[in-house]
Amino acid sequence: MAMSCKDGKQPIMDNGKYVRYTPEQVEALERLYHDCPKPSSIRRQQLIRECPILSNIEPKQIKVWFQNRRCREKQRKEASRLQAVNRKLTAMNKLLMEENDRLQKQVSQLVYENGYFRQHTHNTPLATKDTSCESVVTSGQHHLKPQHPPRDASPAGLLSIAEETLTEFLSKATGTAVEWVQMPGMKPGPDSSGIIAISHGCTGVGARACGLVGLEPTRVAEILKDRPSWFRDCRAVDVLNVLPTANGGTIELLYMQLYAPTTLAPGRDFWLLRYTSVLEDGSLVVCERSLKNTQNGPSMPPVQHFVRAEMLPSGYLVRPCEGGGSIIHIVDHMDLEPWSVPEVLRPLYESSTVLAQKTTMVALRQLRQMAQEASQSNVTNWGRRPAALRALSQRLSRGFNEALNGFSDEGWSMIGNDGMDDVTILVNSSPDKLMGSNLSFTNGFPAVSSAVLCAKASMLLQNVPPAILLRFLREHRSEWADNNIDAYAAAAVKVGPFSLQGSRVGSFGGQVILPLAHTIEHEEFLEVIKLEGVGHSPEDPIMPRDVFLLQLCCGMDENAVGACAELIFAPIDATFADDAPLLPSGFRIIPLDSGKEASSPNRTLDLAAALEVGPAGNRASSDHSANSGCTRSVMTIAFEFAFESHMQEHVASMTRQYIRSIISSVQRVALALSPSHLGSQAGLRSPLGTPEAQTLARWICQSYRSYLGVELLKSNGEGSESILKTLWHHSDAIMCCSLKVLPIFTFANQAGLDMLETTLVALQDITLEKIFDDHGRKTLCSEFPQIMQQGFTCLQGGICLSSMGRPVSYERAVAWKVLNDEENAHCICFMFINWSFV
Repeated sequence: MAMSCKDGKQPIMDNGKYVRYTPEQVEALERLYHDCPKPSSIRRQQLIRECPILSNIEPKQIKVWFQNRRCREKQRKEASRLQAVNRKLTAMNKLLMEENDRLQKQVSQLVYENGYFRQHTHNTPLATKDTSCESVVTSGQHHLKPQHPPRDASPAGLLSIAEETLTEFLSKATGTAVEWVQMPGMKPGPDSSGIIAISHGCTGVGARACGLVGLEPTRVAEILKDRPSWFRDCRAVDVLNVLPTANGGTIELLYMQLYAPTTLAPGRDFWLLRYTSVLEDGSLVVCERSLKNTQNGPSMPPVQHFVRAEMLPSGYLVRPCEGGGSIIHIVDHMDLEPWSVPEVLRPLYESSTVLAQKTTMVALRQLRQMAQEASQSNVTNWGRRPAALRALSQRLSRGFNEALNGFSDEGWSMIGNDGMDDVTILVNSSPDKLMGSNLSFTNGFPAVSSAVLCAKASMLLQNVPPAILLRFLREHRSEWADNNIDAYAAAAVKVGPFSLQGSRVGSFGGQVILPLAHTIEHEEFLEVIKLEGVGHSPEDPIMPRDVFLLQLCCGMDENAVGACAELIFAPIDATFADDAPLLPSGFRIIPLDSGKEASSPNRTLDLAAALEVGPAGNRASSDHSANSGCTRSVMTIAFEFAFESHMQEHVASMTRQYIRSIISSVQRVALALSPSHLGSQAGLRSPLGTPEAQTLARWICQSYRSYLGVELLKSNGEGSESILKTLWHHSDAIMCCSLKVLPIFTFANQAGLDMLETTLVALQDITLEKIFDDHGRKTLCSEFPQIMQQGFTCLQGGICLSSMGRPVSYERAVAWKVLNDEENAHCICFMFINWSFV
């Protein structure tokens, strides 16, 4: 059947299959598509009535047009995505080829040196000296370094130093001036953080990163030069002088201060020259080095409370990438003067791995995070822009560092102790600290607090990974925190209704965790903590009220070698404004051993039982005794409180006792988490060996076989222990929930715990509805009767949430009813197949 167009206002149909629309009709349909890409049948009828130009088109043809339009849009987006991936792969291939060339040159150089040394060893005895950055252990004395003639610091002399710095930096970034070795745990490739390497056999400590970022070179340089905006250990960078160069570059003289990471060491400062220039190939270079032993120019005398460290030629090489974005090389090379800290802390200042984790990788992640934010929506589900949330994280971290370091130029002064020096008390009464500060309430009337008190301490921990300990402190606040102290701290902020937006992702012993934001690689989480019924309203002291904390959590990845773990929080007021006053408190745990210990993220499951019922009732996971290697870390604790001046002695006494109580709790926690402690306790049993768990595993498998007609496991053994072991190590996430009005999880295998990012103890605080979005909950509600009647159901793939708020995709899921030996329903079991973090 053919249909002609009358006056150009009707579509042409050819054999009843193809329709050619007029330009006016296409324009009208496109406008409608942008308003409603997928109209319902009723909506399509309405469109025909409202738009006369479409009146001669059948509703079925309009439906087909919208289907085709959606298909074209999907194809366009997919083509665009593939083009972006192709550009990224091309750039990464170029980067890898350059890295391969550099490594070949390094191999050739090592082969030549090896032959040279072999040739001369027969005649000349060699004095060996280990100069490895990772292995040198310095004595307590300041090593004397060779003195060179003073360098000229006049403008001409500074230009000479700048050009020399540029050459040395490029030889490290793309050449073989430093022997770079792959950082443990890092894998190069398009989907990784980049190529991360650490120095070996050189002066000081060094780290190098190469990667792709979706920002233009000038923007990359702008971000990286503003070091305090991304490097949270950086207290300040002052530009004291700027000199333009003839080639269009700039020379800057900088003074930079770094916070000390613990109470046991002083901060570091640097007197630097920074040279920014453009190479002949269009690459942008920002390189830096310390200015030492100069004359005829400006200098920076030593500063109290800081140790002058040296930055060896370092910087950033940024090259434009075809199709947009940049290829970046980052080099950090420093001598942090480890002689100035106690011997136990020297690994922090002698480890290139620590430098890579704290500085080099942070810079690359910041660039990738900002590139992602630039390409996505500007507002999160909490109504805040990513930059505002990032600023809140920065304020928490910076406030914690300020309290921990307690510099006198910020108004901090130390007060006397009570005869013991385990806890240090500082007081700050400066107007800058109190400006817009916390409001305490007395009889319903606000009174401005006159000072802020900080109590801080450090302690050495043995044989407990920082990530494991931090996870427990986050999920089991009641084991170390005092509700009365939380209520006192919260009384310093405004009382009022708090709008809880977003999804609740965790409920642990009276605290509810609500996610705000996380970095793209989930190294850091910003969240709101709701402590239910902890505080009291000043208007009604009898009525309990909830306390809210803004909390920053990072370093919970146990596979990150040398990474610092932090849990920093501060009470927030009812308005939760971006500029709300914050008094951060918290914990910082820094590993002192550069080696990586294999450990299970579920070690915390034993602690709750150990703390409640003692060793006899404790159950250890099967790998605890195996992971008995010794690890050391230093934990630093700092807590801040606002108070009125006449309460200073009382508040100081209270905080001392509180910090000592926390230290005692942490020591108890660390001991319970220690593999050596767990392995030494008689009567400890693996959860894989408990009769209850073995019985549940048998019920799960029997019910699956009964309802679906196939075996769940391919096990060689027939015993209950073998069934449980196979179920525990099954690659798909298997978890059980109770048959209650509000189902809660009661069991999960290792994959299930990994998917939910939780432990067996904390698992029981997670309800089934928390892991699904609205669509998933509706689907589950509609399928639940089928599970109870038929015994099982199959769910289509979708998205759920872990306890940390991370989205998890799964290909499909199966749910079935688990029957006990009496054929009564015991629980519901879910299996999520081919799951992965999005």
